[in-house]
Amino acid sequence: MSTGRPETTHLIDIEEHTIPLRVRHNRRARRLTLRIDPSAGGAVVTLPWGVPECEALDMVRRKGGWILARLEKVPPRVPFEDGVEIPYLGRLHVVRHALRARGGVWRDGQEIVVTGRAEHLPRRLRDWLRAEAKRVCEARAREKSLLLGRRHGRITVRDTRSRWGSCSANGNLSFCWRLILAPEHVLDYVVAHEIAHLKVSDHSPRFWRTVETLTPDAKTAKAWLKRHGSGLHRYGWADHRLPGAG
Repeated sequence: MSTGRPETTHLIDIEEHTIPLRVRHNRRARRLTLRIDPSAGGAVVTLPWGVPECEALDMVRRKGGWILARLEKVPPRVPFEDGVEIPYLGRLHVVRHALRARGGVWRDGQEIVVTGRAEHLPRRLRDWLRAEAKRVCEARAREKSLLLGRRHGRITVRDTRSRWGSCSANGNLSFCWRLILAPEHVLDYVVAHEIAHLKVSDHSPRFWRTVETLTPDAKTAKAWLKRHGSGLHRYGWADHRLPGAG
């Protein structure tokens, strides 16, 4: 029987590996779909509403070899710790832990310095990146909304997997904080995309023409996200952690 919940998480044994599996029910889905979840080192199955979860589990077991082969090609996850390299607006920076320094977190050339106790480094770095993402997205949104002659609402940043940005009916904007890791023109494109929705709600040719007035390289940025976007989710994850845990 179906659980009636939109999403559940399982641990599935495939050969000698244990992987996290997310099972999602979607009222608009017409068939079962399976995809890899690089951020969690696992898989996601989407089911039409009312289809029992056991069908998702059966599908994963049948496709076990394919899942493991795809996961082997996923770049390793990069936990936030001293000495790792992470991108900031597309440029690699080395994370440096400064135990005795004060001042929180800051950029220093090609380094990101994180102060305080080592066990607090992942949280401090993640909070700083989120704050940077909000700061940059707010500045770009302000500029582009003025160009368009429209007003946007409140801006929030989250750690979303399926969408890089969104625009609500009342003009509130939301962005994935991981955009701060992407090249600058990619972040600019996502902000332009959502600001354009203040004028055109759909994705008609008129909408895309509006996007192109707000950002200089929309097609290249969109292609970059399609090819490399999933890789942004590998940063900041500890090995073997279930999505949403911790």
